[in-house]
Amino acid sequence: MNPQDILSVDSLSKTYPATKSGAGAGLDQISFSLDSGTFFTLLGPSGCGKTTTLRCIAGLEQPDQGAIRLGNKYFFNSNDNTNVALNERDIGMVFQSYAIWPHMSVFENVAFPLRVARDRKYGAAEIRKLVEEALDTVNLGGYGPRSPTQMSGGQQQRVALARAIVRRPRLLLLDEPLSNLDALLREDMRRELKRLQQQLGVTTVYVTHDQSEALEMSDTIAVLNKGRLVQIGSPADIYQRPRDAFVAGFMGSPNLLQGQATKRVGVNEIGTVRLSDGSAVQATFPYAVEAAQAVAVSVRPEIIELKQRSAPQENRSNRLHGVVTNCAFLGHAYRHTLKVGDLNLQSVAAIDKRFEVGSEVAIDFSFEASSGLEKNSIDHTPRPAPLNARDAARAEDAAPMGRAA
Repeated sequence: MNPQDILSVDSLSKTYPATKSGAGAGLDQISFSLDSGTFFTLLGPSGCGKTTTLRCIAGLEQPDQGAIRLGNKYFFNSNDNTNVALNERDIGMVFQSYAIWPHMSVFENVAFPLRVARDRKYGAAEIRKLVEEALDTVNLGGYGPRSPTQMSGGQQQRVALARAIVRRPRLLLLDEPLSNLDALLREDMRRELKRLQQQLGVTTVYVTHDQSEALEMSDTIAVLNKGRLVQIGSPADIYQRPRDAFVAGFMGSPNLLQGQATKRVGVNEIGTVRLSDGSAVQATFPYAVEAAQAVAVSVRPEIIELKQRSAPQENRSNRLHGVVTNCAFLGHAYRHTLKVGDLNLQSVAAIDKRFEVGSEVAIDFSFEASSGLEKNSIDHTPRPAPLNARDAARAEDAAPMGRAA
């Protein structure tokens, strides 16, 4: 790890004026810190502030306050009015539209950052060497003389990537670069982008609203909502241990069982939740809650195991009983809709675990895989986010392991 490539964003805020259609948007005290070589994804719905964050890092937007630092160099610092120009930040960027110039050859598109560089002058031989290396890196060796208009969308995206890395930047910024590709090509390019990032070892900030992209490609994910950083952590943490109902819902379609905690539950402990019908389930609570506090239990459809009603119940597993009201074929699995009292639950079962509509079933899900959410999370009220992913990991390591309550 090179300390000079650590990216730190501290208390970054940016407010846009209100419009006739509603209140202004922007960023509210965004903070995180990335080790060098990290593939970091800003994830969230449209208008959440993820692209604004990226543009502030790039120098395309000027924040109202806060600081952005790469190594020991401040790109922006509101305390002393530092604001380094975009072309002096040593970054590469790929836009959603790729921004490839059709009147230039592939070679000239990639060479453009070298020809307009202000910090140094590149000779013709050096330009040729660097452009050819960049094209080889993105598997476009020999494509230099071609016109971009003769290339597919995936190839044009590779040209944009080659242009972004030709100067060997310390930081790579990617603004939804796969959104214009068809589904099959998008999957191929996910793997290609990750391979490229690992080969270069460059710190990468990636913006997307696609949960699958974020989960597959990222080392660390930050989920944003309404200009605030709601949760930051590894893909597994974000998916399996959501901070609140917004994160749980945005990362999929969980079942939410609402009720009350029967007693105080500490961080990372397993607590009992009394549901409205009087039944009880147990779940792991990433955050402490008090006795009698209104809570919900997030149960992912894929962690539910459907069984015959008479089947034995496994240790450390919740059990509910219900009736199958619908069964949909998904190709790789079946999605069952289950009626449990007043609740409708969803489960996703392997192709050999199909139950007919009308079947009475046992519904099992483990304590550890079920996530307890506190009341202010159910109300979608964001909580202050940890400064960075390393701090969050240290906090979880220091917390007691889950135990039955």
